Parts: sequence; structure tokens; C-alpha cells
Amino acid sequence: MADLTPHERTMLDFEREWWMLGGRKDDLIRSRLRMSPSTYYRGVQALIEREAALAYDPLTVKRLRRQRDERRRQRVEGRRADPGTR
Repeated sequence: MADLTPHERTMLDFEREWWMLGGRKDDLIRSRLRMSPSTYYRGVQALIEREAALAYDPLTVKRLRRQRDERRRQRVEGRRADPGTR
């Protein structure tokens, strides 16, 4: 299992804390991480598949995986009448 690079750890840290920084997420990605939002999101999606990321920040990685899986489910099945049910 390869360790995370400092940049990958920074991306996970940002994903965990961005909402406390105030401002639009895309603007914060550009200013703090010096990358485009599309590059950031692609990187995060690849990162959450790695066991090293799960070991580094399990709560954030599990949350991002749940959100990804929910978006996939909605694309395939459509939105449910009662979003609270599973």
C-alpha cells in the first residue's frame, strides 16, 4: 500500500474542512490548491478508491464514497419519491 503524497493529504484535508472556510468551494479550490475544480474532483474521486486514503481519513473517505454511490444510484434509478427511504 503506497502512502499518500503531501498534496493528496492536502486534498483530503480540504475536502473535510472547506465548508468552514467560507466562500464558494470552486473559488477555494483555485485559491488554496492552485488547481481547477474539474482536476480537483477527478483527483478526489480517484483518491477515495485508495486504501491509504481510507486509513488517513476514514470519515471523509466514507462520506465521499456514500455521496458518490448515491449520485450513481440516482442516475440509474431516478430520484425516489421519499428521499429519506433506502
